[in-house]
Amino acid sequence: METRPLIFSILDDLFVNTLRNLPSVDQIISSPEGKLWIETFGRPLTIAAIRKTLEVARENYKLGEPVPEYGILLHQVSQELFSLTIPSLLPVINATGVILHTNLGRAPLSSAAIIAARNVSTGYSNLEFDLVSGKRGSRLIHTEALLTRLTGAQAALVVNNNAAAVLLVLTALAHRRSVVIARSQLVEIGGGFRVPDVMKQSGARLVEIGTTNRVHLSDYQNALGESPAFFLRAHRSNFSMIGFTSEPELEEIAQLAHQANLPVVDDLGSGSIIDTAKYGLSHEPMVQESLAAGSDLVCFSGDKLLGGPQAGIVVGRSDLVEKLRKHPLARAVRSDKLCLAVLSATLLHYLKDEAEIEVPVWRMIAMTDSKIRARAEEWQRILNLGEITPGRSTVGGGSLPGETLSTYVLSIDAAKPDRLLAELRKTSPPIIARLENDRLVFDPRTVMPDEEPALLRGISTVLKH
Repeated sequence: METRPLIFSILDDLFVNTLRNLPSVDQIISSPEGKLWIETFGRPLTIAAIRKTLEVARENYKLGEPVPEYGILLHQVSQELFSLTIPSLLPVINATGVILHTNLGRAPLSSAAIIAARNVSTGYSNLEFDLVSGKRGSRLIHTEALLTRLTGAQAALVVNNNAAAVLLVLTALAHRRSVVIARSQLVEIGGGFRVPDVMKQSGARLVEIGTTNRVHLSDYQNALGESPAFFLRAHRSNFSMIGFTSEPELEEIAQLAHQANLPVVDDLGSGSIIDTAKYGLSHEPMVQESLAAGSDLVCFSGDKLLGGPQAGIVVGRSDLVEKLRKHPLARAVRSDKLCLAVLSATLLHYLKDEAEIEVPVWRMIAMTDSKIRARAEEWQRILNLGEITPGRSTVGGGSLPGETLSTYVLSIDAAKPDRLLAELRKTSPPIIARLENDRLVFDPRTVMPDEEPALLRGISTVLKH
């Protein structure tokens, strides 16, 4: 009979005896801490956290680490429960100066929009119920009248984002048919999604005309031989082209299309209803202008320059919008009650001529240099550090590429600035700033007034350490 060396038996005894010091799951659950966790987090989640903590302790012991003391184990279970239950989607303070920061959720909502969302979500609503007739209604009516009044369109439809709006238009109006688009407009939007790929998913056949930098009206004229369903124009909202470039005006394209009894669809993307040139920016094509120029349908986003929720909005001819409504895909991409409530409240700000005051995006764009500087100087006074320097804010969010607004920033010299940026992201709420010339930079333009105490507290705490 084979016998094992004595040293292995001793090691086995040490391993078993030491691991016996680990409490069981039942022991921890029966403790005062365990009972409190069950009340707070529920029994299944508590048991899962305890089991994982004990398993980690066993695996670490095999690697040579000592078994944690009982108090440390309890702390580790608590940390595991915290990590399991803390939401991953958190509010942050945007001190970058990028107004429509895609990675930070784009447009912040107005107070009225937030109230509207709360009002329809804390109970029931008449989302699809006609209060007059007492019968089933349509969710589409809640924003249509506001949109048609604002833009002058005959009809309107809201879906869950602008890519869905374009996909719905292509699918409903051009499935197995050709659609004419200029090569200069075959853009890629965020996340690697490309206009040609969206068009292919719809079943439409892409007819590219012109060259990357130059497109002529004759190119559209020649494409009529392809018997297209419509002409599509895609606004280059996230980049600009300069140099030896040319394109026909939208009015010219629309006139040619209408002579051939074809509609024109304009994918504006950013969807401005206010003239951006008023604020020292280049003029961004407006929804109203596109319709006036002859577009039969205009697609745009709700959470860019409109300053509302994520949504795709289609406005234009009533007969075309009706085809979109009746298509099966419309149900798959429809907007929910929260989106419609928030969008309605946002649109009302424009109708009441108060967007510049109430819609955060436009309030930030319209903010004067003197007000921004005063806020930065107040931060400097409270923190007793840094200096006020001129800077540039950007609109962002795939709108007004290359356009900036003058601003003033609080600029702070610091050793290891990358580490400090990481520490700022760990504060509660996380603070997102930027680096310029190895200095921490905080732009007041994108910081909400009620966020200032948390911002200053977080900066002070991080820099003191």
